[in-house]
Amino acid sequence: MEPEETKDAVVFKRSVQPLQWGAQVVLLASFGGMLGLMLFAGIDSLRALHQVQLRNVQIRQTFLLRNRALEEIRSALYQSGTFTRDYLLERDAARAETYRTILQTVRGEMDAALNRYERSLDSGEEAPFQALKARIADYWKLFDPIFHWDAGEKLDRSDAFMHEELFPRRATTLEIADRIASVNEQELNNGDERLKEIFDRFRFRLGLMLAITLGIGAVLAIATTRHILHLARDADLRYREVALAQGKLKDLSARLVEAQEQERRAISRELHDEVGQSLSALLMELGNLGAVAPGNAELRSHVESIRKLAESSVNVVRNMALLLRPSMLDDLGLVPALQWQARELSKRTGMAVTVDAEGVADDLPEEHKTCIYRVVQEALHNCARHALARSVRIQVVEESGRIHLSVVDDGQGFDSTHTRGLGLLGMEERVTHLGGRFHLQSERGHGTRLRIEIPLAAQAVEVLA
Repeated sequence: MEPEETKDAVVFKRSVQPLQWGAQVVLLASFGGMLGLMLFAGIDSLRALHQVQLRNVQIRQTFLLRNRALEEIRSALYQSGTFTRDYLLERDAARAETYRTILQTVRGEMDAALNRYERSLDSGEEAPFQALKARIADYWKLFDPIFHWDAGEKLDRSDAFMHEELFPRRATTLEIADRIASVNEQELNNGDERLKEIFDRFRFRLGLMLAITLGIGAVLAIATTRHILHLARDADLRYREVALAQGKLKDLSARLVEAQEQERRAISRELHDEVGQSLSALLMELGNLGAVAPGNAELRSHVESIRKLAESSVNVVRNMALLLRPSMLDDLGLVPALQWQARELSKRTGMAVTVDAEGVADDLPEEHKTCIYRVVQEALHNCARHALARSVRIQVVEESGRIHLSVVDDGQGFDSTHTRGLGLLGMEERVTHLGGRFHLQSERGHGTRLRIEIPLAAQAVEVLA
């Protein structure tokens, strides 16, 4: 049967449960909120950095594409001048046609570069490019008449065409291309500025998020700390209350044990002095009655039966008195009382009990004698009733101001970590009340070993203080 909970324990449990639930809610809300803010800030930062990276890659790729297209346009312009000169100066018609084909190829490459550049343009960037495109269209129109010239016309008009028409137009076109290149570089710089703006916005958002996180974290930390401190104070108060209640319970238990011993002593003396003397007087009167009527056999038979019954009652009363409180414990000391207890148990059960108590002083304090005697009494009772032991060894040693007791049996043993009856709890309570130490070791099938260590009066008072 499990012991009922005390009123203080029930009140403590009911008061601790809402405190524990409140602490869990506060801690979950605090740390969950902090983790949520940190997760949001991290995701937002990663998203912003991804946007910055994509924008940077896009700007660089656009710049490289436009720059490559402009280089191809410049190259085509220079090549067109070279191949045009070669076409005009070539006297061989077949080779001249080859240069014309090359010029058409160069023009196709230039048109392809123009188309690539045009596809990369944004709104608002088309005006300079359209001027370049128109200038290049006019530039290629210059070549239409020269393909119809005969050899004499090419010889007469080539020099004027090259210096007056082709070179000036090419220079103008290259100038426009250079301006577009400058615009392209400016767009690159503008892209860098836009990246800087994006990064500044990201830095502002990150700083704001960190500030919000730190602010909320500080509020949560303060609230959590205050709540935990409040819980700690409440727990400390409840602990002190429980410790005080336990102290009172231990004091009450010690007083109950002391009152029990005094009551046992009183009942034992009452049985010995009053009941025992009355029965002894009854035996004497029965003896006198037998002497008065020696010739009546029937009367003498009844008297003898009554006398035997009275003697049995005397023995029962004497055993009861000794079990309650052996007078030899008060008159002769601890060791004779333990030896008597061992003999009586051996007579009743047939179990071999040996007592080794050499060197123990006769003037032990009353509480110490009673404690050791009761511990041995309960241990022997358990050995006979539960352990089914065949032999028990009791050893009491006094050394260095301490009393050491060990009770070892060869019984069937038990699981000492989970099984603790009222008898064992009472033994431990007696020992700890005197500032001693109680140790029980047992395994199933390997017997039981009980050891206690109790300081003498001076040490016991110091420990309890």
